Amino acid sequence: MIHSTQPIDDATPLDDISGLKLPSNKVYTLREIYIAEATNIAVATIKYLSASPSKRRAPFTYDWLSKLHVEMFGNVWDWAGKFRQVELSIGIKAYQIPTALKELVDDIAYWDKHKTFDIYETATRIHHRAVQIHPYKNGNGRWSRMLANIYLRQNGSMPVKWQEDLLSKENPKRDEYILALKAADNGDYSSLIAMHTITY
Repeated sequence: MIHSTQPIDDATPLDDISGLKLPSNKVYTLREIYIAEATNIAVATIKYLSASPSKRRAPFTYDWLSKLHVEMFGNVWDWAGKFRQVELSIGIKAYQIPTALKELVDDIAYWDKHKTFDIYETATRIHHRAVQIHPYKNGNGRWSRMLANIYLRQNGSMPVKWQEDLLSKENPKRDEYILALKAADNGDYSSLIAMHTITY
């Protein structure tokens, strides 16, 4: 069974800055890199969440999933939108990523067509599955939560106001989020769904 939270308690450490696209004339702190990422993500947030995005703008296709990751991180990292080739402590085996993402895209299309779940449960399942797959070298959690928010916004709900330092030890929601992901790993989505109903 794939778990989305293996050692998520410590979050994915950023100990490899290969591929950093920021000017190379200085050494960057993790905080400076995080701020650069947040600035990049803000552009994607405005594009997709300031108004309800059309299906054309956010089609939830296989190619668009990686395009979104590029839009969120491509100004900072040259590996943005490229599937990882290494194994992480979280996520499926690297060689399984293309098939798993295709299955997720097919599931989203099926859920939409057949109204299998309400929009909050669909957003939750998209978020959870994307975290489980963990397709990129980094930024997977923020990308997964953005996917869920875009789906909610596209379907008439406001986005969830995630605190993006969600896995910081200082964040009071951290333990609740980790427990909700672990419960979803075991088929109980109720706590994670509840977190997706707390919108702006």
